[in-house]
Amino acid sequence: MEGQRAYDVVVFGATGFTGRLAAEYLAGRMRGRSERLALAGRQPAKLDAAKRALAQLGAASVGVLQADVEDPGSLEKLAASARVVLTTVGPYLRYGEGLVRACARAGTDYVDLTGEGTFVDRMLERYDAEARASGARIVNACGFDSIPADLGAHFTVGELPEGEPLEVAAYVESGGEHPDWRGRWHSISGGTWHSAIGFLTREDMARARGSLAEAAASAPAGRSVGMLPERVRRAPPPVGGWALPMPTIDRVVVLRSAAGDARYGPRFRYGHNLRVGSLAGVAGAAVGAGALFALAQLGPTRRMLLSLKQPGDGPTPEERARNHFSVTFVGSAPGARVVTRVSGGDPGYGDTAKMIGEAALCLADDRDRLPDRAGVLTPILAMGDALLPRIRGAGISVEVVQRS
Repeated sequence: MEGQRAYDVVVFGATGFTGRLAAEYLAGRMRGRSERLALAGRQPAKLDAAKRALAQLGAASVGVLQADVEDPGSLEKLAASARVVLTTVGPYLRYGEGLVRACARAGTDYVDLTGEGTFVDRMLERYDAEARASGARIVNACGFDSIPADLGAHFTVGELPEGEPLEVAAYVESGGEHPDWRGRWHSISGGTWHSAIGFLTREDMARARGSLAEAAASAPAGRSVGMLPERVRRAPPPVGGWALPMPTIDRVVVLRSAAGDARYGPRFRYGHNLRVGSLAGVAGAAVGAGALFALAQLGPTRRMLLSLKQPGDGPTPEERARNHFSVTFVGSAPGARVVTRVSGGDPGYGDTAKMIGEAALCLADDRDRLPDRAGVLTPILAMGDALLPRIRGAGISVEVVQRS
């Protein structure tokens, strides 16, 4: 394949905030063969500036490609030039479909950072068959949404007895040493903010519930996957505190992986929760989420929310350095219990750049033994066991905390 495609990895959106971080990470990982990496976007001057910045980091041979989401021909050329296209151009529901189409038709592997369930559902419906036919692996949600959840659940299942009914509950914590709400606000990028507001509609929330049902129904005959009961409750030891159900794309991603992999047992149930230290914290999170949801329903207030941050804005290196995350998984089978944890630094940007970068390299590297699958896939269905050593190698911890 390397002889047939000009580049191993092309970063589309490389002049944006997260795209730049992903390009910098890949340039470091591909040192000595930077000619197999390219940057793509629609503004030549910004691309040239991004290339010069990478050259200062020692990646002097990086390629440059001009491509625009409004120009299908440019997306087709982009897909034809690469083994893997990594895209950070969102919101994906607005800007992402053309590139998925081009990659599915060209047999080009694809990774993105979407947390937009409606987008993933649409791509699965429209391009899964075409990607299977061409051999393309279209892999969504390769950042903090949803590699920690997908990889962590898969790792936990591997630490439990085979052939047994399994339950895995995840408890997410993220934050940083921010002195006040201004610090927390500045730690969010414009692209993330726009994607989050885009999700907060009644239609998307209803679609998310439908996606869970569809993922559960996709399990083959003789196997069952589904969600654990979703309610506010005390988190079990050693997690502690309180568990608040999180209606994110992670739930659907884990269920789709479980439905497609017999190692999750004959019956698999999953729960995805925000870990909060106190009932007051639960109340505060609920009030804040409710206010955002209400404001996002009306056109004027929705536009006001979107205007607060612009795509391309993002936290400073100092702000990112103060951020961290952990996702603790409590897995159980008859007669067995294991607690595992995925943890790292800045979840939204620094470690997300590592995650999507390693996902792209995993797909591009012939030495990685990947599952024999194509189509619109989850990270685990696309990369399986090969993903774990790469994520660990990027400095993100995946470990067993406790057995009983």
